[in-house]
Amino acid sequence: MATITNTAITRTNPNMTAWVVSWPAMGNADQGSAIEMPECSEKSVQITGTFASATVTFKGSNDGTNWTTLTDPQGNAISKTAADLEAVSEHTRYVRPETTGGVGTSVTVTLFMKGQRF
Repeated sequence: MATITNTAITRTNPNMTAWVVSWPAMGNADQGSAIEMPECSEKSVQITGTFASATVTFKGSNDGTNWTTLTDPQGNAISKTAADLEAVSEHTRYVRPETTGGVGTSVTVTLFMKGQRF
């Protein structure tokens, strides 16, 4: 299992800041480095790439130790075996993606977040 470092892009205007965070080329049984963005209550996650029987799960935590699978607005777990884009319902302190299973997996998880500037 490898920890995949994320890359981030920030865009700001006088009223809002938005971030795009990406975990590229996640392989078999990898986890993304956790990010802490408590000021961002609106999030969507996009998962693309070669799944090769892998499952990609998007998780959240408030303590950075205990992780729970997050859900979409319909209450479905964000746990995917094919490319998808979902809104994230829960507002947690930390988020990260994880992969399980698969052989030859190479997926990219991209998170869009926005928050109000103070």
